[in-house]
Amino acid sequence: MAGHDKRGSSRPDELRERREPRERTRPDDAGESTEDRRRRRAQFLRELNEAKELRDRVQPRRARAARMRQQMRMRTFRW
Repeated sequence: MAGHDKRGSSRPDELRERREPRERTRPDDAGESTEDRRRRRAQFLRELNEAKELRDRVQPRRARAARMRQQMRMRTFRW
């Protein structure tokens, strides 16, 4: 195709096609094992961390300002 470039081949891993679709319905909490819940939670936290890292790379000025605010909070925190 004319004018079509293959962006996926040179993009970082964060921008590749989404993983397989997740189930939209959650199993009943009573029938769900603790291990399944922990596995789902770990996956969610991994994806959340990945999204935050991507946002920081896309908006470096905002990320730097947030780091500075966090440092100021830590300096003024009393133990």
